[in-house]
Amino acid sequence: MRGTKDLLEFWEDQVRRSHSSSNYFFRKSPSHYHMMLLVMNSFKQGEKLSVEELKTKLFKTSRPKSALIINEACENNFFYLEKTSTDQRKKNIKPTDTFVKEFDEYMKKLKSLEL
Repeated sequence: MRGTKDLLEFWEDQVRRSHSSSNYFFRKSPSHYHMMLLVMNSFKQGEKLSVEELKTKLFKTSRPKSALIINEACENNFFYLEKTSTDQRKKNIKPTDTFVKEFDEYMKKLKSLEL
């Protein structure tokens, strides 16, 4: 039963933080949240993720909608685009240092729950 209470407290804390722009932004839709997880997984694994690959991996999201979400995330300074040295047209998407810290804090708290 303690796990349920911990999860409830975690959720309430996240809602209280909804004023935080990243917390609000990535909870707008399943596509927003999925994008965050894909970008952070690639970053944590040390893998490169191009914008085109990200658009393809986002499930049930049209390419124009994916592009819109990516642009919004970059405008809000959660992610940034980095041109590749071999092909200047191809851009990799990466999280900003600030967002990496927020994400790590979120994961640390989530892992500490006794579920």
